[in-house]
Amino acid sequence: MDRRSFLRTSALGGTAAAATTLAAPAYATGKRTLTMVTSWGRGLAGVFDAAQHVADNITTMSDGELTVDIKAAGELVGAFEVFDAVSSGQADMYHAADYYFTGQHPGYQYFTAAPFGMTPQELVNWYYHGEGMGLHDELGQIFGLKSFIAGNTGPQAGGWFHKEINGPEDFNGLKFRMPGLGGKALGKLGASVQNIPGSEVYQALSSGAIDGTEWIGPWADEKAGFQEITKTYYTSGFHEPGAALSLATNRDVFDSLSPAHQKIIEVASGDTHQWNLAQFMNNNGAALQRLQSGGVKTLEFPDSVWDAFGKASKDTLDEFMDDELFAKIRNSVETSMKSSSSWLTKSEGAYRAQRDRVLG
Repeated sequence: MDRRSFLRTSALGGTAAAATTLAAPAYATGKRTLTMVTSWGRGLAGVFDAAQHVADNITTMSDGELTVDIKAAGELVGAFEVFDAVSSGQADMYHAADYYFTGQHPGYQYFTAAPFGMTPQELVNWYYHGEGMGLHDELGQIFGLKSFIAGNTGPQAGGWFHKEINGPEDFNGLKFRMPGLGGKALGKLGASVQNIPGSEVYQALSSGAIDGTEWIGPWADEKAGFQEITKTYYTSGFHEPGAALSLATNRDVFDSLSPAHQKIIEVASGDTHQWNLAQFMNNNGAALQRLQSGGVKTLEFPDSVWDAFGKASKDTLDEFMDDELFAKIRNSVETSMKSSSSWLTKSEGAYRAQRDRVLG
């Protein structure tokens, strides 16, 4: 019998009514507005859409008892300051890509995407039916956060370059925008890696402050206008094979909500993950065709570059293995990924190859 049930029924707690009063947690009542800060410029394709979608979900599912007031990047705090704002209680929740916060803990990389990591299907297998959600929560407890994945960009492109990449040596001295541990891995190839908020990337690429950038994929990249600056586009990248976005709520705020409202935030986040993934994947094909029709040259990195990416990524991840929680998360991810991939390759992978061959 749990403690709460015991107090309701035991004479040691006085009368049953008194015991129930003592045991019942105090939840905030009445209508409530939650302030959400985001890492996204207002209207930034796909990623701001995900923040808006989860906010609307929460309001609708709670019948207006919870209203989410969205603050885009820079409206209350900067794009990369949202973590500290919510952890400290300055804001109630954030929507962002958690790999922006590997400075707080490197384990956050895995709740966006790790280099040579999970595809979107592999990610949700681990998150919802493996250890992923529990580990996200364990990590969040350290910083006073309650976190859920709430969006996914799908596989991200290798990026836009002012010149073609013919070998690993071409990254030496290259000024390139890439966040997280993927950026750290690229730095091992000699790149000068910069982490620039999404709303500032176009100007940096246009001005020559950077020589290249990854952003998301054809649809979001087209919306950002990178094709106006360069026509050299690598369509597959090593760094984010299925990048999740996250909604994190200040834990004291989350704990003050009723169980029904807590569940609404969880379910609203899960729905947004799938909705946003479909949004990106639905729009990318047509956007890619438009980019190619406009003169964009789509390329793939040669094997020598992929091999260099792989070694640099492993070396980068290995550097954090002395952190017990990072090691726990990484081992959990890689065990789940290996299990999922073995079936996906033999089933979906083989089917798609044959479908494309037969149908042309």
